[in-house]
Order: sequence, then C-alpha cells, then structure tokens
Amino acid sequence: MSQSPFDIPFDELPNPKQVWAGKPGSYEEGLGKLAILTPEVVAKAAANEIKTGRRVTMGWELTKLDYPNLNRQSCQHQIVPLLGGVAFDDIYTMNPQQSSQWDGLRHFSQTVPGQSERVFYGGTTAEEINDRGNDRIGLQHWAREGIAGRGVLIDYATWAEEKGIEYSTFSTHQVRLSDIHEIAKESNITFQKGDILFVRVGVTKEWDTVMTDAQKKAYSDNSSPEHAGMEATTDVLRWLWDSGFAAIASDAISWEVYPPQSPDIFLHEYVLAGWGMPIGELFDLEVLSRTCEELQRWSFFVASVPLNMPGGVSSPPNMMAIF
Repeated sequence: MSQSPFDIPFDELPNPKQVWAGKPGSYEEGLGKLAILTPEVVAKAAANEIKTGRRVTMGWELTKLDYPNLNRQSCQHQIVPLLGGVAFDDIYTMNPQQSSQWDGLRHFSQTVPGQSERVFYGGTTAEEINDRGNDRIGLQHWAREGIAGRGVLIDYATWAEEKGIEYSTFSTHQVRLSDIHEIAKESNITFQKGDILFVRVGVTKEWDTVMTDAQKKAYSDNSSPEHAGMEATTDVLRWLWDSGFAAIASDAISWEVYPPQSPDIFLHEYVLAGWGMPIGELFDLEVLSRTCEELQRWSFFVASVPLNMPGGVSSPPNMMAIF
C-alpha cells in the first residue's frame, strides 16, 4: 500500500507548496486533506470527546460583516408570500465570504515558478473554474461526507488579555507560533492527527461590542485593510503540516495576518492551493470560548456540513461543537 502524501514529514516533502492528491477531477482530489478524516478517526473523536451533550454552534449572523470590505456584497434576505400569503418563503442573496465561511479549494491560487498563470489545488486553472460546466475541486466533494472530528481551541484572545497584551483585530497584530505552544501547554492540549484547529483572535467580539458604526463603515471603505491573524513563517507551515491538522479555522478575517508581512510566504497559497486543507474564517467563537472555560476543556467533537453546491467556492460552515 503506497504511503499517503499527507503522512510524509514536512522536511521530506519534494515540494511543500504542492502536495496534490488524487487524479484531476476525482473525489480524492476534491477532498484534499480532509481525506485524513477517516471513519476510524471520526469514531475515535466522537467516543473521546462527547461527554456532556452540550452543544455550541459557530456561525456568526449571516448579516455580518454588515459593512464588508473588498467590495463584497452584503447579505440580502427577502421574505416573499406564497399562495397569496397562506405561507411564506425567503430568498437569500449572499457571498459566503462576508460572514462565517469555509474557504473551499476554488477560493485561492498559488504562483508557480516559471509560469505566468497561477493555479489552484491539483493544478486546476482559472479557466476551469470559470467554466460552469466544470465542477473540479468544488464544494460538492466536502458536502458528501461533511467535515467531522476532534476540534481544539487555542483561545489567544483570552490569553493575550490575561497577559496584558492590547491590540486591535483590525491591525497587523500577529499570533506567534510560540504563543500557540504556550497556550497549548497551559491548557494541557496535546494535538492529534486529524484535529480541526480553532484560533480565537477576537474579531467578532470587537466588531459586535467595541466598533462604532462609523468605524465599521471606515473599515469597509478602506482599500488597504489590515487584519490580525497567525504569523506566516516556514516554522508555522511545518507545524501545521506535521501536526496533521485536517482543517484550520478562526474568528479572524483572513486566518493569517493581512497584508502578508513576509514577501515569501502567504499561508493561503500553501494551505488551500498546496495542501487542499479548508480554512475557516469569521467563525463566531465567543460562546465556544466561554464553554471551554466553564468546562475547563479545550477539545470537543465538531461536525460541519458545507453547502452541496457543485463547483462551489466557499460555504457557511454550519458547524456544531459537542462536548
């Protein structure tokens, strides 16, 4: 039986920026790194993590960010009568990237040395994505089985507050890998292969409780926005890969710090286009954080069902943590 490319240590990867699995257009390719969430991994997570039945969801309101940036369309929701008002339907017009979302494999591309054209996971081209008759690496692959397993929370926002570290999440404040290690040690967290990593930076809390309407609008109109998030280094890439995470998520807008602070490393290019690993952004982790603190445990079972949209680019997470 041949070794999965996801089992090779980072420093032994022939090209850590292109760890592509499966034949072009295949289900295996479409799964990407979610392939490590085998029934055995999920069953173990459920058996070990579901103890109390406490449930927490992580979807922020669909209307947030109510002032999105990057010319993204805000969510529109219509309620329309049916059968002359005997019943009602609703119509959603939305860009999943505005609120809590999974970045799918069609969302972000990478540069290839010697090539002028950027490519997406597996070598998928922009031309293929623009062809609506082509659903290669679309969301339908993730939707078939969903995303389920052991979730682990690194509550950076609470840790930083306790340390007296002040920052705005709308800045280039960076979560350092050394911070992650320190928080994991203090919280007695041991990472396991197949974990889904959550990092709470505090974006949704700042947006909902600190920022004024004028500040939100100013952010929306800013052509050069700044987002706090994970630092982007080779050490971070090595840690993400060798820890065996199946997916990563945060309440941050871009998961990693933005704009990139290094000209050489943009994590999206590796994680999405290189490894086929979902990136969750703008998840609402406030109740999750409080629940973890109350129960004094930072791991839990999670289940997410992305939208079953052939050729889809991104999706609300529809995610639940069960303790």
